[in-house]
Amino acid sequence: MIGGVPGTATGAPVASALKAMGGVVYLGPDEFMRILEKEKEPIVVTSESRLFGITYHYLTSRRGFIFYTRSKQPLHLPGEAEIIKAKTIWIPQR
Repeated sequence: MIGGVPGTATGAPVASALKAMGGVVYLGPDEFMRILEKEKEPIVVTSESRLFGITYHYLTSRRGFIFYTRSKQPLHLPGEAEIIKAKTIWIPQR
């Protein structure tokens, strides 16, 4: 099968990478902002999707964990945050 579906020959590297990466912690926007407040200069990856309106996606890391949230409203990120605008953010489904 073509397309990198896990469980196929082309999907095996993707599955291995996900295992090596570890888990993604899904948070609500308020909890995500609390994580950012604990970092002096957080790095935040952002993207937007446009299916049934705009959804804003955010990703950051702290102490080896990867944190993700999404929101229908843009979050007000701290001024000292380094923001990386990605075309898309892909994360494993829950």
